[in-house]
Amino acid sequence: MPMRMRRTRGARLPYGTLVAAATAALLATLVTPAGARPDPAAVPAGAQATAGLPVRESRPVHSYADAIRESVWVDTGLDGDGDGRTDRVAVDIVRPRETAAAGRKIPVIMDASPYYSCCGRGNESQKKTYDADGNPVQFPLFYDNFFVPRGYAFVAVDLAGTNRSDGCDDVGGRSDIRSAKAVVDWLNGRARGYTSRTGDARARATTWSTGNVGMIGKSWDGTVANGVAATGVEGLKTIVPIGAISSWYDYFHSQGAPLYNANPSWLSEYVNSPEAQARCGAVQQRITAGTPYSGDRTPAWAERDYVRNAGKVKASVFVVHGQQDLNVRANHFGQWWDALGAQGVERKIWLSQTGHVDPFDFRRADWVHTLHRWFDHYLLGYDNGIDREPMADIERAPDRWTTDRHWPPRATATTTLRPAPGTAAGPGVLGRVPAAPGSTATFTDDPALGELDWAARIDGATPEKAGFVTRPLSRELRLSGSSKITVTATPTTATAHLSAVLVDLGPDTIRDYGAAGEGITTLADRTCWGASTPGDSACFKETAARTADVGYTVVSRGWADLGTWADPAEERPLTPGRAYTMTLDLAAADHVVPAGHRLALIVAGTDKDLLDPPSTTPTLTLDLTRTWAKLPLVGGAAAFGRATSGVYPAVPSPARTTAPSLSGAVPPAAVSGPRVPGAGAAR
Repeated sequence: MPMRMRRTRGARLPYGTLVAAATAALLATLVTPAGARPDPAAVPAGAQATAGLPVRESRPVHSYADAIRESVWVDTGLDGDGDGRTDRVAVDIVRPRETAAAGRKIPVIMDASPYYSCCGRGNESQKKTYDADGNPVQFPLFYDNFFVPRGYAFVAVDLAGTNRSDGCDDVGGRSDIRSAKAVVDWLNGRARGYTSRTGDARARATTWSTGNVGMIGKSWDGTVANGVAATGVEGLKTIVPIGAISSWYDYFHSQGAPLYNANPSWLSEYVNSPEAQARCGAVQQRITAGTPYSGDRTPAWAERDYVRNAGKVKASVFVVHGQQDLNVRANHFGQWWDALGAQGVERKIWLSQTGHVDPFDFRRADWVHTLHRWFDHYLLGYDNGIDREPMADIERAPDRWTTDRHWPPRATATTTLRPAPGTAAGPGVLGRVPAAPGSTATFTDDPALGELDWAARIDGATPEKAGFVTRPLSRELRLSGSSKITVTATPTTATAHLSAVLVDLGPDTIRDYGAAGEGITTLADRTCWGASTPGDSACFKETAARTADVGYTVVSRGWADLGTWADPAEERPLTPGRAYTMTLDLAAADHVVPAGHRLALIVAGTDKDLLDPPSTTPTLTLDLTRTWAKLPLVGGAAAFGRATSGVYPAVPSPARTTAPSLSGAVPPAAVSGPRVPGAGAAR
């Protein structure tokens, strides 16, 4: 635990602090481009005192322009590329010159990424840049600009095989994680670093690093943070995974069913440097052999599963995820969050309505302020109270947020809802009463349709789905957490895939996660978040919520291969005409179904553009007496009973001009092809 800083009632800010604060405000604006607005957080609030008591936070008192910029190569102890020598990974560092001159040690914020050269980081796809001598000039994103003046070092690590590093990227495996863990070890004096890629001159961090490290990153970067934390490495005090993978199996498969291009080997080729591409073919062949398209669980998948090692995590964890992220889907944060909670790990979470988007691009000012306080607490040990604040921030509507002291709320209880036939042509009913014996529902897999088509056709008896709906709610009903859908299905063929989705049926205005930007629009104006140099600007394009008026909203989704009904590690051929029972895990979600809306459960086959179809076209018959949903409802069964009784309000239909043609928001275009766990609105 970080140390608690004692505060003295009635203390006054000394004159030197006020001067430093004024100097810092000047430094933060020295290189602000014309037309850009300065960082709202750059003017130190510490010059203020509440009731004479200053808020303890780090201040921008160091020169960013004069900061030390250097590169070090850290030995990973692996020889991934088989060249006969251990691999060194490139580590670009920027840190205050003043603390170095004073001999004062400082903490480190670290982003380990495969994207610094191939693809870029952030909404503007920034890459690292270097001068003619190979010294780092631009560090992507705002972390360096904002935190280095406040007394932190920022460290940007090229994963093995990428940019200026040796070795081969292995897509979340041993090489990826050792690449970053070795740097944490080096910062704590436990690994060897060198001043060049091939030389023998040693570089030591213990002269300037406290050893306290906070890892941060979006998508693949955040995934590496998860993986390093799961090693239990000493010195890693906190991680901030944003839209991050917790198990690579679950990025490419869902309970045996293949998602997208279901083999990771092409990703290694995608991010490797040109030199690594020429030498890493054998590594990619091993990845392909170890991660079969069949969806069978193998040791290679286990190596890339960080959830199973949640018990080793010593760092605090600040999770950020888009609930409509169709790249790194919401099940990744859900299973990680639950596993960390079971181990008593200190946690915080933000859940947005966006797709694969960084909080810097959907809630910028609040994000920078919160992240600043988070790092100050866990890396500097400041008692600023952030560890005692509400655990969860959740976006309820575009730019409208609520908080929860605990997440899921402690009043949440798993509630069993059961599907049953309806009384007329159309959907069945979803409620607490079991279906009559012998009740069934039948659908035929249609790979040309998906969850948005099913939702649009919920009130019609269409052959590609089985749908079940509640009556209109008399009061709102909140789901918070992960759902499970148990189905008993009889297929007509030897292979079959299943999809299950929960849908809020009713008009709403949501972030348009299916459009370019996945819920944001990038504007021309820039704001500045820290200090700049001519080669590294702290000023970034502003964004605004991009919204859509819809007639329904998919709340949660899950997929499975029915062939894994007996063994989740291995697909087996099905016997046509035989009934099979299995449980589908749906992605974690937090959603309020308003009064007047209906909640729907839809069970179908292939979810277009999200799930690859099976090799056959099965028809499946559900035994409704042995099919049910277990949902995490705030207030439990009693809340469901209250919401489905009494008078319900009339809800107007959305105007024709804003109603979805079949979908409202549609999956991002990139879903239909191979995806990169850093692509999307803001890599």
